Amino acid sequence: MSKDSFKFSNAVILAPLVAVLSIWIVFFVEVQFGINLNDYGVYPRRVSGLKGVLFSPFIHGSIAHLYNNTIPLAVLTAFLFYFYQSAALRVLLLGTLASGLLTWAIARPSYHIGASGVIYLLASFIFFKGILAKNYRLVALSLVVVFIYGSMIWYIFPVKDGISWEGHLSGFITGLVLAFVTRVRVPEVRKYDWEREDYNEDEDLFLKHFDEDGNFMEISEEERFEQNVQIKYHYKESKKD
Repeated sequence: MSKDSFKFSNAVILAPLVAVLSIWIVFFVEVQFGINLNDYGVYPRRVSGLKGVLFSPFIHGSIAHLYNNTIPLAVLTAFLFYFYQSAALRVLLLGTLASGLLTWAIARPSYHIGASGVIYLLASFIFFKGILAKNYRLVALSLVVVFIYGSMIWYIFPVKDGISWEGHLSGFITGLVLAFVTRVRVPEVRKYDWEREDYNEDEDLFLKHFDEDGNFMEISEEERFEQNVQIKYHYKESKKD
């Protein structure tokens, strides 16, 4: 398997699959065995509530809650691991812990559950990192994220009852901070010959087709052959008796 093929499969298949399966398996266990894991969510400013920093992203209150988080989690995880492969795992793990701790510090006294905080973390990081990187591919990715998930910005404010807007806000802030402090390998922008500093017009074969007035001139086969052929001479010292 080539490096590019491995990178593609790791991004588009493996990472999102693990993320989605983990939240669905936990929900299936809850339904199958008739248990409720909400007590493992983040409960702000209680020491016992700190366990939710690790467990809350896997717990969901309903099938609708789970479904609403599944597709964004899969799409944004794929984006992260494909375009920011060198830093993806670090951003995901550290970002999840940091956003969970921030939720624990600022949220209302209630159990906060769900992967939406991670989703806001990923969306925020991908958007701001693309803008900061100033690479056309990554900027385009930022615009795609805004186009698809831009409306999520409203839910970092308390505009609707029953949602953890504090978790959303914590994920958004954490993603923004990580975008500034995380180093990534930005793809090098390919330059044409005429964009390079050592470019010499007199040596450009294409420009030789034009005269001083900009008129196109046909080059004979003999001239074209002379331009493309290089003759190199190698001299050997003769041995003296």
